[in-house]
Amino acid sequence: MAKSDEAAEKTPAGKSKLKLILLIVLALLLAIGLSVGATWYFMHSSAQSKPAETPEAASNVKPAAIYEPMAPAFVANYTQNGRQRYMQVSITLLARNQADLDALKVHMPVIRNNLVMLFSGQSFDTLATPVGQEMLRQKATASVQEVAQKEVGKVVVEQLLFTNFVLQ
Repeated sequence: MAKSDEAAEKTPAGKSKLKLILLIVLALLLAIGLSVGATWYFMHSSAQSKPAETPEAASNVKPAAIYEPMAPAFVANYTQNGRQRYMQVSITLLARNQADLDALKVHMPVIRNNLVMLFSGQSFDTLATPVGQEMLRQKATASVQEVAQKEVGKVVVEQLLFTNFVLQ
């Protein structure tokens, strides 16, 4: 009899643990389902509420940048305190229209001449500072844009970039 009493006592305790585990699993599944559903709902509603891109916004986007390196690099020499100094600078042109850039390439000898004259006329002490280098880059950009305006009829080059700048 004692064995049957012990078996009767263990059965309800085992069933209650099983019920507890089932309730916990059911609660977790419900929580996961609610979170997935809420996420889907909010993501779906935010995607629909975005207005379609207007033509005005599309026209404000700049065309892709076109980089045209000017090879070979420019070399200029300077005399500073009785010593020979050198500057070597590699230049890349930034444009937005390939056809205009191709039209400007015809005038590359004029552009290179103007840049060599500009670089040779600088002071070595000024070029040794970052401010002097930026001023030179801006002057060189203006020089190229001036030739483009004169020869092609519009400013083709947006910026002139120094991709390598060495002072010795």
